[in-house]
Amino acid sequence: MAHSYEGACLCGGVSFRVQPPSLFCAHCHCTYCQAAHGAAFVTWVGVAEERFELDDPEGRLVWHQSSEQSRRGFCSHCGTTLFFASTMAPGEIHVARALIQGEIDLAPQANAFHDQRVHWVNIEGDLTTFDSTGPELERYRVIKARD
Repeated sequence: MAHSYEGACLCGGVSFRVQPPSLFCAHCHCTYCQAAHGAAFVTWVGVAEERFELDDPEGRLVWHQSSEQSRRGFCSHCGTTLFFASTMAPGEIHVARALIQGEIDLAPQANAFHDQRVHWVNIEGDLTTFDSTGPELERYRVIKARD
């Protein structure tokens, strides 16, 4: 079995461990991720909840309900956005890839919500692109882009 991946928020108060295999690794360009991270896109690693272990001894992890179906976990001390969870992806937790040091079992495989991308960043390469209206993201269609 592959070794686990570890990561933490900026202050180190919230840390986690993931046991592979990862479910996916993708860049998300949705407007919610842009706002939550203050970035053009976020790279997420999807993992099965039973392969995820949280270490939060001081109770710093706070969840913000970012839509009716989804929530985002962040550190209340340093503000790092760490996780995404949704009823649209039951049994999964999505971890911000940049928080995991070193290599993991998957490289980014796709650009999700590509139609919502910012146009001031040039995304080149041969990754598959999924628009919010495509069948690949159908389970997320109830979430509309932020204005």
